Amino acid sequence: MLVREVSAAVGRLGLEGRSVLVAASGGLDSTALVHALCAVSERNGLNLWIGHVNHGLRGKESEADEAAVRDLGGALGLPVRVARVDPGALREGRPSRERPTLQEAARTLRYRALAALAEEAGAARVATAHTADDQAETVLLRLLRGTGPDGLGGIPERSPDGRIVRPLLRVSRVEIERFACERRLRWREDSSNERVEYARNRLRRHWLPGLARDFNPRLLRAIGSLAEAQREDSEWIATRVEREADSRFAMDGRWLHIDAKDWSEMPEALARRLARWALVRCGEGRAVSRVHLERVLAFLRSGRPGTRIELPGGLRLERAGDGFCLGPAVRDPESF
Repeated sequence: MLVREVSAAVGRLGLEGRSVLVAASGGLDSTALVHALCAVSERNGLNLWIGHVNHGLRGKESEADEAAVRDLGGALGLPVRVARVDPGALREGRPSRERPTLQEAARTLRYRALAALAEEAGAARVATAHTADDQAETVLLRLLRGTGPDGLGGIPERSPDGRIVRPLLRVSRVEIERFACERRLRWREDSSNERVEYARNRLRRHWLPGLARDFNPRLLRAIGSLAEAQREDSEWIATRVEREADSRFAMDGRWLHIDAKDWSEMPEALARRLARWALVRCGEGRAVSRVHLERVLAFLRSGRPGTRIELPGGLRLERAGDGFCLGPAVRDPESF
């Protein structure tokens, strides 16, 4: 079953005849992915590498994970490349508002390292082992914490640039466990998955099983279908946002010039997306909330010449001439 699903994903994601770096942590999901891709590699012309990122966050356990991945590559005859990263270093020297959590820092460095390993290996794609369970957890966590429509799109099966692919995204962890047991695979258990202070762990162990049992036994498929449909809608909407942005915005150094016309007549959903686009374009996205977007929109609709507002990330929006300018709160005296 799992091999058939992975074979279908290889075709759907256009991996035939390509070199692929398979991201492996040593855990169940990635170990199963390596084995499944090996099983379909010959008939699909895949040239496989294994990539492992050692975050060094769990001491001897991290070293044992790396050793397990090296053993996996040796057993399957696949070359292994390893990178070591320090998530703590990414958090140092930053104000609290801009400082990523340890998990965010680890994720950022992991993807950077995997991209570098893939380039070294000459691999066109990086395959990660995200599953249908991961998709459901991500969508529900975003919903519980508060998200807009785009957040319900969850994890994409491929990244926007096509470099990252996720062949297991439609496969449940139950199917993966069955596959691993049938093939008598060996894998490492991450002790941090037992820590109840992580909301994802609580959701995984307590809430999701109860929802599936009491409300919908096909919950994973239902959430996966929702995410896929919402992502398709968001991708279509993004094309209109880009067209509007091209006609309304112009970057000049560190400042974004914004046309003042028609903001009051514009549909609310489009206006809000354009406001977010502008803030992200100027380097601020992480700390932006709906409240900040509403402030930006209110100012774009009624701001008078000579007025301005302060925004997160050291930005300010001001009315200048026949339009607006968005940029650093401390203006360079040589600009304008």
